[in-house]
Amino acid sequence: MRQLQGMDASFVALETRNSPMHIGSILIYNPATAPGGFVRFKDILRFFESRLQLSRTVRQRLVRVPFDVDYPYWVEDEHFDLEYHVRHLALPKPGDWRQLCIQAARIFARPLDLTRPPWEFTVIEGLDNIPGFPPGCYAMVTKVHHAAIDGVSGIDLLEALHSLMPEPPPLNQADSWKPEPVPQPLALLSKGLLHAAINPFRQVEVLARAVPGIARAVGGLAKRDFKVHGEMLAPRTRFNAVISQARVVEGRRVPLAGIKAIRALSPGAKVNDVFLAIIGGALRRYLLAKEDLPDKTMTAMAPISVRSSGEKNDMGNQVAAMIAPLGTHLADPGERLRYVHQQTTNSKAMSDAVGARNLTEMSKVSPALLMALAAQLYSRLGLANRMSPIFNTVVTNVPGPPVPIYSAGARLESMMGLLCLTDGLGLGHVVQSYCDEATITFTACRELLPDPEFYAECLEASFHELLAAAMAAPAEPAPAAKPKRARKKV
Repeated sequence: MRQLQGMDASFVALETRNSPMHIGSILIYNPATAPGGFVRFKDILRFFESRLQLSRTVRQRLVRVPFDVDYPYWVEDEHFDLEYHVRHLALPKPGDWRQLCIQAARIFARPLDLTRPPWEFTVIEGLDNIPGFPPGCYAMVTKVHHAAIDGVSGIDLLEALHSLMPEPPPLNQADSWKPEPVPQPLALLSKGLLHAAINPFRQVEVLARAVPGIARAVGGLAKRDFKVHGEMLAPRTRFNAVISQARVVEGRRVPLAGIKAIRALSPGAKVNDVFLAIIGGALRRYLLAKEDLPDKTMTAMAPISVRSSGEKNDMGNQVAAMIAPLGTHLADPGERLRYVHQQTTNSKAMSDAVGARNLTEMSKVSPALLMALAAQLYSRLGLANRMSPIFNTVVTNVPGPPVPIYSAGARLESMMGLLCLTDGLGLGHVVQSYCDEATITFTACRELLPDPEFYAECLEASFHELLAAAMAAPAEPAPAAKPKRARKKV
């Protein structure tokens, strides 16, 4: 039995019918590489069952402490049933991309059953009319509660349920998993009250460890290593309101080489800066069409992984965050990328000064009861419609495997990420890379973004606009070679 940490517990506290707190993916597979050229549903079940021991996530369920006086616990579920968690359906003809997105949105809108291990995978057959994929492909829509994984540990789960070859050898690792009985409520309550009593001392300890980072931040601000300015404050937009239960999902695939080529518009820019600039351009196009573009730049929250190599397979979230202005007020694509690069450099310097890990550690000592009450009040009072947003959207970058991977023999052709939403955050983006492609996917409240195809077109147009600007830009001259020193004769 293991207890959740503060950030993980916050995702449980935020869970409502309209805001299910799971993240996931749309994965598309080509069965041509499998034995016989096809994959049956029972093959997928058998493959998953043979690899369950590689993931700590899949067989653990949540147990909440009475009255939420303390963080919940993970226990090994004695009633684990793989066939409950892996489902199966087929699209009607013609089996096109829009049908898949609609079905994925419906699946993703439904909350998970938190009395069971909080994940579901839905296999969707009938993908016969999607450009770029051969007929006969199938998809898998994954849902895993955000309390269990962040983007990096989600990739670890993905790797556990995939192999590097179509027919991998049997695992050497024996499955030593054992179920656990559910702890008694009175015992959990007693332990929770004790933790609540000693929590102020833990808070003092964490604050003491954070003091050097705060001092560095103050010093860095005084020396102008970074700036705190008004452009980091988000304007109110149509996406920052109370959300409904309905969802839309959409996305686009682009060449990863194109993303890398765009970096030349701003020397030193990172791949993530390019993604942010693309999304900034897409939001600008979309809101201009709606005559609803704010005068000042919109901002995104960009999660930063602070997971160490020793925590690679741990459950839960090890992330901090930075605010990234998106340059939506700038019409020129190259100027927008340079602006985004400058702003993310500033935000990273600020995060480094404070210590991103310190921010994560502080979340682990937040009082559980107060956190749960605050989350529920925020939702029930509709405060998202009254308060200024901290940021306008989320852009999370999840690097995928650079080589092909396989599930039940079928090659993974494409992967697109899906996000949870909350009141005040009606639009979120996941950017991913896999082999030689990059994907930009968004999840949105259907009432706040009723035309997902149009916004997806805005994303694609923004990418091509930046790529055209990069191709038209004059190449920088190569640095002059240093003259070789003449060797002295002895």
